[in-house]
Amino acid sequence: MFKDHFSTQAADYARYRPQYPSEIFKLILENVTRRELAWDCATGSGQAAHTLAAHFRRVIASDASSSQIAHALPPVANVEYRVFPAEQPEIPAGSVDLITVAQALHWFEWDSFYRAVRTVAHPRALLAIWGYGINHIEPGLDELVLHFYNDLVGTYWPPERKLIESEYDEIPFPFERIPGPEIEMSKCMTSADFLGYLGTWSAVVRYRAAHQSDPITLIADELRSRWGDAPRKVYWRFFYRLGRVHS
Repeated sequence: MFKDHFSTQAADYARYRPQYPSEIFKLILENVTRRELAWDCATGSGQAAHTLAAHFRRVIASDASSSQIAHALPPVANVEYRVFPAEQPEIPAGSVDLITVAQALHWFEWDSFYRAVRTVAHPRALLAIWGYGINHIEPGLDELVLHFYNDLVGTYWPPERKLIESEYDEIPFPFERIPGPEIEMSKCMTSADFLGYLGTWSAVVRYRAAHQSDPITLIADELRSRWGDAPRKVYWRFFYRLGRVHS
């Protein structure tokens, strides 16, 4: 069953979430064997799909959330947005050269999704999944954000969040692994940008629904004070898996 933790903040998700590092796309392109069709599964704001569009003849960008699709980046000519669950892709068998899943695999029914991947994959297609966990800025701010993460909204995280914290170590990946280097992910943000980013957390959305109040107000003044007026660079621990699909 699709667990929708993001539709209510889809516009903010597109605005405040960090950009995926260019190095992950470079690594992907070095390992794809054909560039006819890419499927960006659980596309969210369409960020990855737009990057892939410059390198593939066609890109299907799907999401189970119609709200995410409605607030996604405007499509370019070779990107087609569709609404369907990851486990039931409406894509012809044997047609896809690359399947990408950014910050979403922990929500899927993995066995069903992997069956779907094998069905739609062209021979020797590539599956690329990636994610990122809690951010790092500088010690004083990190301490405040961890307090917010663990103590103020901690009980409102869906259980799948633990899979992000363990960097997907507990999720099976039954494909031929392709190794690669460590990749850094970062974004320059103002305090307002960062508070907007916190508002996209699923735990914050669930807290708001439960209390009819915004937990970000509990730390906003202190965060602005510690942040200062200048933008800061925010870092996230980035992790990924690349695998060859033998369909």
